Amino acid sequence: MTDEIRLVLPAEEDFRPIAHLVTGGLAMRLDVTYDDLDDVQVGIEALLGLRDDMGELVVTLSAEDGVLHAALGPFPPETLHAADSDGGLDLRRVLETVCDTHEVEERPDGAWVELTKRLAGPAGARG
Repeated sequence: MTDEIRLVLPAEEDFRPIAHLVTGGLAMRLDVTYDDLDDVQVGIEALLGLRDDMGELVVTLSAEDGVLHAALGPFPPETLHAADSDGGLDLRRVLETVCDTHEVEERPDGAWVELTKRLAGPAGARG
């Protein structure tokens, strides 16, 4: 059975540290290496930065068989597309650097981004 943490928070910038705190708490429980935690938090921050509004943003975290899973959303699909083609350090490049996989899934409430990161520490040795 996989434990899952589902965090619903305002999409405003002031609430982003809460997502990092929860991610860090899960990483500590799983004995995740600092490098893996940093990678996951960079990916999550890149996505959280796409929204700064009064709506809700959901961050779901789980770990199974040495892989950390994160799903974030909803995002307006055009926001993800714009972040991928803004000419700077685009979202895709960041996510490809810090995560093993990232996928965009269209759901009725908007676009969701799913990230996976294989864990190198003791959590990665389980399974």
